[in-house]
Amino acid sequence: MKTMVITLAAVLVLVLILAHGSAPAEEIRTVSPDKKVVFTVVHGDGGLTCRLSADGKEVIKSIPVAITIDGTEYPGKTAIGGSEQRSIDREIIPTIPTITDKIRESCNETLIQFKGPAALRIRACNDGAAFRWESQIKKDQVTVNSEKLAFTFAGDYDLYWPEPNGKGFISHQENGFTRQPVSKVPAGRSACVPLLVDPGGKRKLIITDVNVEGYPGLWVKGGRGASIESVFPHYPAKTQLKGDRTLAVSQYSGFLARTKGTRSYPWRAFVLADGAGLLTSTMLYTLADPCRLKDTSWIKPGKVSWDWWNAWNITDVPFKAGINQDTYKNYIDFASANKLQYVILDEGWSVRGPDNLLKVIDALDIPKLVKYADSKNVGVILWMTSVALERRFKEAFEQFSRWGIKGCKVDFMQRDDQVMMDFCARVASEAAKHKLIVDFHGGSKPTGLQRTYPNVLTQESVLGLEQSKWSKKASPDMAVLLPFIRMAVGPMDYTPGAMDNFADAKFRKAFKNPASLGTRCHQLAMYVVFLSPLQMLADTPTKYRKNPESMVFLQAVPTTWDQTVVLHAEVGKAAALARRSGKKWFIGALTDWTPRELTFKLDFLSRGKHTLRYWSDGPKASEDATDTAIGTSTVTAGSELKIKLAPGGGYAAIIE
Repeated sequence: MKTMVITLAAVLVLVLILAHGSAPAEEIRTVSPDKKVVFTVVHGDGGLTCRLSADGKEVIKSIPVAITIDGTEYPGKTAIGGSEQRSIDREIIPTIPTITDKIRESCNETLIQFKGPAALRIRACNDGAAFRWESQIKKDQVTVNSEKLAFTFAGDYDLYWPEPNGKGFISHQENGFTRQPVSKVPAGRSACVPLLVDPGGKRKLIITDVNVEGYPGLWVKGGRGASIESVFPHYPAKTQLKGDRTLAVSQYSGFLARTKGTRSYPWRAFVLADGAGLLTSTMLYTLADPCRLKDTSWIKPGKVSWDWWNAWNITDVPFKAGINQDTYKNYIDFASANKLQYVILDEGWSVRGPDNLLKVIDALDIPKLVKYADSKNVGVILWMTSVALERRFKEAFEQFSRWGIKGCKVDFMQRDDQVMMDFCARVASEAAKHKLIVDFHGGSKPTGLQRTYPNVLTQESVLGLEQSKWSKKASPDMAVLLPFIRMAVGPMDYTPGAMDNFADAKFRKAFKNPASLGTRCHQLAMYVVFLSPLQMLADTPTKYRKNPESMVFLQAVPTTWDQTVVLHAEVGKAAALARRSGKKWFIGALTDWTPRELTFKLDFLSRGKHTLRYWSDGPKASEDATDTAIGTSTVTAGSELKIKLAPGGGYAAIIE
């Protein structure tokens, strides 16, 4: 009798399937070249969902995806029309090398074409996976109403949740991070990506987006259980200027974007790597659109003497320092004497206000200053707000060309809706036409623009040294998280270089005479560990002149790299890297507030004897954070290097 019941039940299920036209779900797998990363697309009556696994274990067990364009959801119940798979294995020579001067793009790719104008492209690499929507709608403009995207993890993993950095979608994206289980993230609390998730094994997971043009940036919010959901800033309907620089959205539209009917949408990217892999992954770079500039020979990375952090606090001069001609000539002289490529004129060179970008204050003569800088082989970069630049866009770039400046530092974007992301792309493109480099501050994290427009040398969107002017947030604890989270998605303008250094108990906040938490060598090591082709020297020329032993290292350290070797990697605890530029190797090591002893093998060196010059925490560094031991030794490829790091300490070295 029991057998009969089962048989009748099976018949009933079959009848229901036939009546409703249901069919078994179709699965399409994309597998990495080494067979260890698998991205699975499942299409059935329940819609389109994806899974991500690594090393035979599920990492994300459900990623529901859909996109609604002009009121039609894709793929909806549309059947799969076909799929194509191919392998990609090629070498990319980056215009501006950061991690390495040669990138191997190796992945397997699947294009799933649905019956209709929508397709899904998937890539699986040895260190991650990604997918994006593509559309072939024969209309000049369509409206993207919404995008469905969520992530249900295979366990209640810990993640580093970005702490709120603003109100709603108004944010400089200069976040701290709180480690907590996914289930503890408050429902509805949103945060910007990148998001670092720890599944508990060797591999960590970074979730982010790449190629964000004509579209808003990805945010996430707490969901149910071990889930998080996506959320996007909608297209601005109305904006309101608050103060003289914050253009806030006062009313959002009911849609995400207005865009072309035929296009590729942003990649939804997942980096899967251990700590060392997070420091060296180039997968996100390979996802970005290739360089759109025909001539890039004029793009010059370099180091910058920066004025704002140190509040123009030059004291060893016979004139009154401030925003005036004599002060900036002194910055230029300092830059020239120490082989720095640029100086920045930050806030204050023009009359304050969104309509006054090109009204230079009486105390400055920009053309004369640029001519003086040119005579010293130093370039001038000008700071500006996004509002002021937008209001005089074409005129401003033409004026910058006439003045002969070399770059723009654009600040206070604070949003990543479609309008602001498109503004950043327009700035990059227009700046390139005038052979200007760009540094984006106060806005979204990198999403690949550095490859597409390599004149965009760096972006802030990081809890950087400026925070030490008013808080203790820029701590060694934060410094050893940033390389594994924020730096994983692109160069970051942290602005290191403080010469007044303090242990936690002795630290002082001072807006006009700022200092840093951690040791002097902690600051020096940042120039190796932190990637930024445009790298600031944040402190005043006066203090650098008083510390010539530190300037020896700061003069020598480059801002781009031909090769990177990870010596030590513990997320949130310590990081040590060796980076090569030409024939020289540079070592940088950072620790949190825990003192450490680290041992490295120098097997990356070439044959023969090499001279190692080091800057290490001195014996009193735990009390006097400026205490530095400097010395030299002879090393070979068979040598073992042992270093001691004080609390909040660091180590820097040059090998040649």
